[in-house]
Amino acid sequence: MKERRSVSRQKSFLQGRIFFNNRRTSVDCLIRDISEHGARLKFAGATVTPDVLELHIPAKGESCRAKVIWRNADEIGVTFDGDEKSPSLAPGMPSADWSARIYKLENEVASLTRKFNELQTALRQIQGAR
Repeated sequence: MKERRSVSRQKSFLQGRIFFNNRRTSVDCLIRDISEHGARLKFAGATVTPDVLELHIPAKGESCRAKVIWRNADEIGVTFDGDEKSPSLAPGMPSADWSARIYKLENEVASLTRKFNELQTALRQIQGAR
């Protein structure tokens, strides 16, 4: 079989995880080979992915934007876009907005915790009235 890549990939056995749908969806994968330009990802079974996704490699502490080039049952081939080597984890959000987003989410968690506690108290009152 003729090699079509301009740069050969190194065989690997790295754990990976792809994210898509604004990081609301993630799927574990095995990175079977990798180069600075792309990788071959293997999944536990047939997996439906969008054409553009984020690949996270925990062992290297890296994440990068990837574009699907080919698909074959439980494997996909991706290429890395050099301009997006360190993409935003939430597309369209400048990194400076992270502190504001974290502050907002912390307030949201506190509000939900208060509401949960109120509901638990109301439930105990209802159960005690029986």
